Amino acid sequence: MINVGVIGCGQWGPNHIRIFSQLSNSRAVMCADLNEARLKTVKETFPQIQTTTDYKDILKNPDVQAVCIASPTDTHFNFTKEALEHGKHVFCEKPLALEAEECAHLKQLAAQKKKILMVGHVFLFNAGIKQLKEYIRSGELGRVHYAHSTRTNLGPFRYDVNALWDLAPHDISIFNYLFDSSPVNVSARGQKCLGTERDDLAFGTLEYPDNTVAHIHVSWIDPRKVRQITIVGEKKMVTWDDLDDVGPIKLYDKHVEKSGAYYLTYGEFRLLSKEGGITIPKIALSEPLKAQNQYFVECVEHNAPPEIADAGKGLDVVKTLIALQNSIERQGACVEL
Repeated sequence: MINVGVIGCGQWGPNHIRIFSQLSNSRAVMCADLNEARLKTVKETFPQIQTTTDYKDILKNPDVQAVCIASPTDTHFNFTKEALEHGKHVFCEKPLALEAEECAHLKQLAAQKKKILMVGHVFLFNAGIKQLKEYIRSGELGRVHYAHSTRTNLGPFRYDVNALWDLAPHDISIFNYLFDSSPVNVSARGQKCLGTERDDLAFGTLEYPDNTVAHIHVSWIDPRKVRQITIVGEKKMVTWDDLDDVGPIKLYDKHVEKSGAYYLTYGEFRLLSKEGGITIPKIALSEPLKAQNQYFVECVEHNAPPEIADAGKGLDVVKTLIALQNSIERQGACVEL
């Protein structure tokens, strides 16, 4: 049984407490937050949990083996560093830190302490995303030409990071997972539509090896909540809609062929679109957060590296975010990674 302490009881902390309390091989034994009203609410829902306004009480507790960090982004580095130094295994919500050097330090520290350090890229545990991965791995789509994602809503607004750092880590981690790589260069544009100091929306383009291009659209100021990805391959195309509980994945038997029978000019073949059917595979829906936290606990139990979302992959995401932010500040210039 792995005893877990949760730091941060805002939006995600209570969800982690719920999951770690439900799993058969873990218990949420402590939680910390500066807001006593939040702690009171948590205590009412989970009477067994010990609450504190000082996160160091969790780090000093010898009964706590693992720490879940669900606090504001600018605290991730220090909290993770202190937890590792106290000999705790750590699950940290995304992004791992705000600087690449900080992520690299945490990765090295976890290795030195021989502790598990995992980053909360929860969509890597989504059944639909796993199906996309299988389509690419099996070659059913053929060579991937490009992909694009949309992650929008009207709020919720954050005041510690902008929309890029809030939302894009999800899509960057997904594309890195799907393409087994990180981008070689990026470009992006952002906009401060609400007049604050932080970008409310961003458009980013990521180029992966083999000339695969991915486009990301994230926004806090859109009329609809959208969580969608499209992948276009040379043989087939596929879409994923996280908000479609009936058929989140749709596989399109559509592609483009070069016809040798017709040509426009010398050496230029006519392109013909081939239309086929649409397949909606059955996806066994489950709660990604539960699958993610179960994976973390099992990694702790077996002292196994969390390869799906380890510190190295967290570092790759942060490097990409920094490059995208740099591009925004340079009015969309291409930034090499």
